[in-house]
Amino acid sequence: MNSRETKNLVTEARDYVVSAIQGVGDVAGAIADAMSGALVRALRGTRATGAEIIALVVDTITGAIHGVAEVGGEVGSAARSIMLGALRGTQEVGKAGVETVSASAAALVRGTSEVGGNVGQAAKGAVEGAIAAARDLGMTAEDAAAAAGSGALRAAGEISSTAVDQVRSVLTGTISGVKVVLKEPFRSEKEKKPKT
Repeated sequence: MNSRETKNLVTEARDYVVSAIQGVGDVAGAIADAMSGALVRALRGTRATGAEIIALVVDTITGAIHGVAEVGGEVGSAARSIMLGALRGTQEVGKAGVETVSASAAALVRGTSEVGGNVGQAAKGAVEGAIAAARDLGMTAEDAAAAAGSGALRAAGEISSTAVDQVRSVLTGTISGVKVVLKEPFRSEKEKKPKT
């Protein structure tokens, strides 16, 4: 997928979410439905596999985040709905799995950082959305929470050590009644580089 296709998908998803949010009472439901619909349209009929599918999902999530920010919404608060819609839409065309959950959570945290939102709340929302979608994806709530948490922390590590601290703090304990077990230690990319 070239950068022009990526830009078009991000813009299309943003516009789709903006139209869905404006003038509705149930904003969370509208966001989830808009995400699901945008992904079904993007994925249906495509021959994309593996990394290409994940790239389509990430671009759509990025567009949704920008759409929520454009209408003045708090992206961190909308993260659960974005995640739920992304996973439902991807599953509807039969292409969701652990990698999709992890990459979607990472995209939520990165996108939230881009628009100046609360990355900790985005991470929590990503885990909540993954837990809510777990049964539909054929995985346990614990596995979905672990995949989302790991993806969120990985993205936070690409942002800054402060983002890692915020995300780790939110993911410690239980979310929606599920203990989040993070499978890898994460540090900021800046912390990993040796000092010269």
